[in-house]
Amino acid sequence: MERRSSAGQRVSAVGIVCNVCLAAAKIAAGLISGLVSVTADGFNNLSDCGSGAVSLVSFRVAAKPADREHPYGHRRAEYVAAMIIAFLVLALGVELVRESFETVLAGRQSAQAWWLYLILGVSVLVKAGMLLFYRASAKRLGSETLKAAATDSACDCLATLAVILGMVLSACTPWKADGYFGIAVALFILWQGVCVLKEAGSKLLGQAPDEALAARVREILLAGEGILGVHDLRIYGYGQGVTFATAHAEMDARLPALSSHEVLDGLERKVLAETGVALTLHLDPVVLGDEEAAELEARIRAAVEGLAEGMNIHDFRLVRGAKTKVVFEVGIPFDCPAADADLKNDVERAVRILGDYEPVITVERE
Repeated sequence: MERRSSAGQRVSAVGIVCNVCLAAAKIAAGLISGLVSVTADGFNNLSDCGSGAVSLVSFRVAAKPADREHPYGHRRAEYVAAMIIAFLVLALGVELVRESFETVLAGRQSAQAWWLYLILGVSVLVKAGMLLFYRASAKRLGSETLKAAATDSACDCLATLAVILGMVLSACTPWKADGYFGIAVALFILWQGVCVLKEAGSKLLGQAPDEALAARVREILLAGEGILGVHDLRIYGYGQGVTFATAHAEMDARLPALSSHEVLDGLERKVLAETGVALTLHLDPVVLGDEEAAELEARIRAAVEGLAEGMNIHDFRLVRGAKTKVVFEVGIPFDCPAADADLKNDVERAVRILGDYEPVITVERE
């Protein structure tokens, strides 16, 4: 973790230095020439300096170990940093749109010089190099912040090319394109800020886990000795490299408790070693050879699984006593429009129609 933090800070520092140089050159060139699009592009690079500083700090915070107040560590600090970067970018974009509109309304046209093209051309090459640098570093370190910085660099290349195109059109045609292309650059900045904000916000809210990771965890579990089925697999991410999960594993109820516990312990260790996911398993004992339960389960499936598209039932068992309890879970898709309470009532009614049973039902979104 310390090496990852140090590497991330070095990458962020390189980005800050490059963006400071580009911002200084473009802002100075824009002020001298009076080209608002060049000035806007320079302030775009200046915002990248602030983004790099936030990124650098976030790597230091994320490297802090878990403590009493944050038992799962501080890795999500990178997502917070990405959101701060997004808000800075959005604020800058709005201001640049305003300035560019004023330029369009005023109809100003500014002088151009060969050295402006040189500065902007060098900027495109530098940003292209930073794009490759950030992308490689993000992949190596698994960093969302550096991934956002790579996207930002790609947008910067396009934005600067747009500025160059606007200058060429202004020089070769009567059209005063500077203000319009300043708006285009500002819109690029706004789009970039929205994308970063959406991605970071989604991860903070609890984004769905990677499908390949979930499939691999399930594959390991189903290959375990005596495992009859797996359900209710839930994976929770707390930043890069900090992932927890829970799942229910079905096993023969006749097996000794210690034997089943040993199997589940082994599977938890195997999942951690192969995927880095800290898994906690819950044992669901399955009574094999219970013909009454198997027949009733088949009848209930036929009665209830058509109540909503994608509905399924699992973890089915009978608890016999003065009145037999029918216990099972109902899984429904997240996009099912029906309310959980309504579906539960419908399923309970269907079970009672089939016999004198007491339904104990849990409805959950899958």
